[in-house]
Amino acid sequence: MQTLIKSGTIINDGHREKADIIVEDDRIKDIVYGGIDTMGASSFDVIIDAADAYVLPGIIDSHVHFREPGMTHKADMQTESRAAAYGGVTTVFDMPNTKPQTTTLEALEAKRKLAEGRMHVNYAFFPGATNDNIDELRSLDVTTIPGIKLFMGSSTGNMLVDREEALNGVFSLARKMNLPLMAHCEDTETINANMAYYKHLQNTDDPDVRLHPLIRSEEACMKSSELAARMARRHDTRLHIAHISTEAELALLGGNVTGEATVAHLLFSVPDYDTLGTRIKCNPAVKMTRDRNALRTALSTKLATVSTDHAPHTLEEKQGGAARAMSGMPMVQFSLISMLEMTDEGVLTMERLVELMCHNQARLFSVNERGFLKKGYKADIAVVKRNDKPYKLTADMIQSKCGWSPLEGREFHWSVCQTLVNGQLVYSDGTFNDRTNGEHVTFR
Repeated sequence: MQTLIKSGTIINDGHREKADIIVEDDRIKDIVYGGIDTMGASSFDVIIDAADAYVLPGIIDSHVHFREPGMTHKADMQTESRAAAYGGVTTVFDMPNTKPQTTTLEALEAKRKLAEGRMHVNYAFFPGATNDNIDELRSLDVTTIPGIKLFMGSSTGNMLVDREEALNGVFSLARKMNLPLMAHCEDTETINANMAYYKHLQNTDDPDVRLHPLIRSEEACMKSSELAARMARRHDTRLHIAHISTEAELALLGGNVTGEATVAHLLFSVPDYDTLGTRIKCNPAVKMTRDRNALRTALSTKLATVSTDHAPHTLEEKQGGAARAMSGMPMVQFSLISMLEMTDEGVLTMERLVELMCHNQARLFSVNERGFLKKGYKADIAVVKRNDKPYKLTADMIQSKCGWSPLEGREFHWSVCQTLVNGQLVYSDGTFNDRTNGEHVTFR
């Protein structure tokens, strides 16, 4: 099977250039700068005309919650991987706070089996650390996982790691295994004290959602992130601080401590609670406009990756306030076009976008043969185009099972035209190929 992506502008490895990409089976066979002749083009099984489009490596989203097993009423591997493919995302790393949690080798293997033949994009799964599963973590096959997920703040079940001995053990083990630790950093005691204060102040068990950024505050984030960075430097562990939400935390980045921004924290800030309410409630909270602006500036300097923390809930589960409404939002389908809109605004260049969403994801997590447009690499490719006229995002476009998005009603100029996963044309101009499957990613 041969596919030709013809006359597109390739954005790859810091450069943009017109070229043709030849895909054979699941790999990039060649990249031909200057194009191939018309007669040669006629021999291909599939030809994609990308003359007015940009050709990017498929997006790697290293932070998603596809909710399976245990919470399939709001999302599952099939629906959310379909949404990912619609959005130009070709690889996802799923988080361990499912039911049961992915904190044992048995649970990790069960999750892999659930994904086989059902995920439309490529996948891998983070195992999660707990206060007492260090022996399980020692037995992990490092070629099959992107890293270890560490919750250093409020989490579901028993996944909060708050004992000093356990923390030292996890940081030390990650260093010995040469695995990155992806850490959720919020200080639980600070959050609990803030929640109690605002419950008393408002005389309610469910404070207004607009208080969420004061409850899950800058102090809560900074206190936990400082501890994580200090331990990473003590143990010489590679630490990736997930979903950074404050300007203050950016000062912690450097050397073996890297940072992730999520699309939500780059798009929204405190004034948006007035119109979107709990639809933008997430942990850590969307914060001040100055924090959002600082994160945007840091895209070109300090931040290493942009992901989504895609976390669907039903609209019923999003009812309530800062205590009762569930935290998280679906973002994987619209992350790439949201970031492309930021290139129009001058927030970052397309080359830097690809660095943050493709190249650095592959580098940081040591992904094998993905994340770049290179001869011999897996053919994970997104073709995108800027439309002359904007269009409004409507509910009927949403592929996630939960059926809503905080971006409904927003205007976009950019569209994903085609998504190829391992050389398979999964999505093309509104048509989805349900028979296509992703594969488990391997790591060096």
